[in-house]
Parts: sequence; C-alpha cells; structure tokens
Amino acid sequence: MQRYADKVAVVTGAASGIGLATVERLVSEGARVIAADIQVEKGQALESRFAGSVAFMACDVTRDAEVEAAIAAADQRFGRLDLVFNNAGVGGSMGTIEQTPVEAMRRTLDLLLVSVMAGTRAAVPIMRRQGAGAIVNTASVAGLQAGYGPLAYSTAKAAVIHFSRCAAAELGSAGIRVNSISPGMIATSIFGASFGMARPVADQLAALIAEKGGGVQPIARAGRPEDIAAMVAFLGSDEGAFVTGANLLVDGGLTVGPRNAWDANAPNPFLEALGIEPEQAQAMAEAMRG
Repeated sequence: MQRYADKVAVVTGAASGIGLATVERLVSEGARVIAADIQVEKGQALESRFAGSVAFMACDVTRDAEVEAAIAAADQRFGRLDLVFNNAGVGGSMGTIEQTPVEAMRRTLDLLLVSVMAGTRAAVPIMRRQGAGAIVNTASVAGLQAGYGPLAYSTAKAAVIHFSRCAAAELGSAGIRVNSISPGMIATSIFGASFGMARPVADQLAALIAEKGGGVQPIARAGRPEDIAAMVAFLGSDEGAFVTGANLLVDGGLTVGPRNAWDANAPNPFLEALGIEPEQAQAMAEAMRG
C-alpha cells in the first residue's frame, strides 16, 4: 500500500526504536523521509540503507536551530512537507520532587516538550503554504495518570498531550492536523537509557521487556515499535484526514483499569482495602442475586 507516494516526512529520534520503525514503515509506503537524530553513525547507516528515500540530518532536538534545519530540509530537498513526527526523547530526570533539581526539570521539559513545540512551529509555515499537513507527537501513558513514569517525564508527556490538542484547535483552519500518541510498554532501549544504562545493557533490557512485558496488560505481549509506527502512518495519511486533537492510546490495554478488571485471578484492591475476603465477596454476591 503506497499511502505516502509523493509525500515527505520528518522523523526525529529516527535512528532507533520507535523512530526507526516509523522511518521503515513510511518508506515502505512510498515516503521520502528526513531522518533526524543525534546518533550520527546509525543515522548515516539508515541513509545508506534507504538511498534516495532517506536523508539523514544530525539533530539535537534541544537545539532549536537544528530542529528548524531538519524541518526546512524537507522542503529544500523534496519540495514539500506532509508529516512531522516529533518523537525524539529519553526518560529525563528520574528523581522525585525532592530529588529533582529545578534545572533537571528544565532540561527534561526542553527535551520532551519544548522540542515538540519547536518542531511543530517550524512545520507550520510550510504546511500552511500547502494548505495541508499532519503533525504527530509522541506522548506516553505516563502523561495520563501517576505511576507509569518518573515525575519530570510524566509531567512533560501530559503537557505534550495538551499542547497537541491546543495546536490542533489553532491550526485546523489551515488544514494542519495535530495529534499525539501515548505508547504503553514498548520494547525499546528507552527504559534502560532512562536509568543511565549503557546502550548495550539498555538493549538487553528491551529484549527482556519483549519477552516478559505481556503479563501487565490484557493483550498478552509487549508492544513493539512497529505498533506505534502503524499508528503514525495512519494519522499522517489521508485515511486519518478527519482525526485531529486526539491522543491515541497504543498500550495493549495497559490503562483500562486495575489488573482485576481483566485478570479473573487477580485480587480486587477495593475489597482488599475493606478487609473483605474473596469467599465473603462471593457469598455477598450470591446473596444479592438471591
């Protein structure tokens, strides 16, 4: 299926994980892609692998000028810009409120939130000129409720969701659609990297998540980068033309509710808090039915 024939995309964080899977998916559907990343060796290998379809640009998304250059390159090299996937990021500061210096919070927001604004802002003039375009921003289930990530990361991702909604409202009249995606447990090296692990160790952790991660949600497998890439490809295509201002959960059901909502063998935390044993709960249910 060539949904992206004659279309051009920019993907940040393109050399590994979700970004890499998205580049692969978009190219397979006919796109030409500016692949932006700080991993120069991997980025250059990606350009060689997809010669003619992918152009690599070294890009630190905390540097506004580099983000702007990556966006401008799409228009300069390929003559248009149909999709921007603001995806780059790592876990940021891992501390609690008391453990997180203010400057560490600022750095995390620069990386995970301000970079999204920068990528969106740079894309608008080109897309406005065309009268159409799609922007997709990587958020997280951590941005929806507490417990899925550290404080700084979770706060930034919640802001990405709301930024995307506000930008969608502002830019809709220009034909520009803006959405966010909230991945759940996806088997990539971001988890290990967030804890300061060296890349080879972080990759080993990703493999472990791929093997064991399905036990935490109704869909009994870990998420894959390709799952997110498929949603990005949909949102950026003409098939997603009526979708804007949405936050799309791609989490295998991780956030549907507590474990007992989908696992009949799991204890009910509400009943446990009341001190009601399973046998008592069963007796009460039978009495109510009677």
